[in-house]
Amino acid sequence: MPLGIAKKLLLGLVLGTTCLMSLSLESNAQSTMMKSNNQPSAAQTSSHVNVRGTIESIAGKTLVIKTLEGGETAIILADDLTVNTVTKASIDNIKEGDFVGIANVPTSGGTSSALEVVIFPAALKGTGEGNYAWDLKPNSSMTNATVANAVKGVDGQTVTVTYRGGQKKIAIPDNTPIVALAVGKADDLKTGAAVFAPSEFGADSKFTSHRVVVGADGVVPPM
Repeated sequence: MPLGIAKKLLLGLVLGTTCLMSLSLESNAQSTMMKSNNQPSAAQTSSHVNVRGTIESIAGKTLVIKTLEGGETAIILADDLTVNTVTKASIDNIKEGDFVGIANVPTSGGTSSALEVVIFPAALKGTGEGNYAWDLKPNSSMTNATVANAVKGVDGQTVTVTYRGGQKKIAIPDNTPIVALAVGKADDLKTGAAVFAPSEFGADSKFTSHRVVVGADGVVPPM
């Protein structure tokens, strides 16, 4: 075979191999990109959602809630489910040393304003202690803490509450919903009752709840 033709054939083989390598690399890159666009893991997609509404139905471990937004949400009740009830209380029931949960928003004066108050029983003191973001209103917080002092004023009452690592002064207007929390049971979950169900929304697109707060005697859980 003439030398010139042999060189051309060799060059063609080299270019062909390079082209195939290029196509292979491009295919691998697309495969890698497709994998990176897959659904995240369950741990990545699980998120906390507070479900508020009234019980539409309950069957076995499934609780269906008609939400405040008008839709329906089915919640799987965990095996370790805790049920709490809330009953109507008043500002006069708040004493120094009580453990309370207060949803609140900041004010221009530096004192936060309460959106609702939950008075915990002594047996549940310390539950969820701290100050963290809440979803009742924009920029709201939930402060679970001990009442250090309480001062009554013309328009409601102002309390100073303390928790690990901090304290907060919160004004409680006269029209603030106030409830007392108690230990309940699964039988308290009845059709038509108002509930608050902190839940986890998992990668399987299902809600699971380990705790449900239900209103007694027509009370709506305000948290």
